[in-house]
Amino acid sequence: MLWPQFDKALIEREIAEKRQWKLMIDGQMACVWATTFDDPQIWEERNNDPAVYIHRIATNPDFRGQYFVDELVVWAKIYALKNEKKFIRMDTVGENKGLIDYYQKSGFDFLGLAKLRQTEGLLAHYQNATVCLFEISL
Repeated sequence: MLWPQFDKALIEREIAEKRQWKLMIDGQMACVWATTFDDPQIWEERNNDPAVYIHRIATNPDFRGQYFVDELVVWAKIYALKNEKKFIRMDTVGENKGLIDYYQKSGFDFLGLAKLRQTEGLLAHYQNATVCLFEISL
């Protein structure tokens, strides 16, 4: 299995904006994710809430099964509070019951499914998508 591929310019922009994060283990990149404080196309009116949004969690196939989302939640709580945010939010495309259960066990509340209405400018996997919404209230 390969790491997912994303546009290099997108990743470089996120790195420059200090919104791309990585978990290193023994000198190897084990997990990566991106953050933003603004996500109106997915969260619509809830975007007005003070939140950090986590996107594109990807785990190195050599490190699968190590429950990095649990560690990411610990990090995200500190990061959110440091940035005066009251929520940690994520979304996933589609209704994957196993993933929903995993995120709930990691501390997220499952808020339900939402059909995206305005997807112009979002990555391809969001086009005509229904997403699962997750939140941790701090």
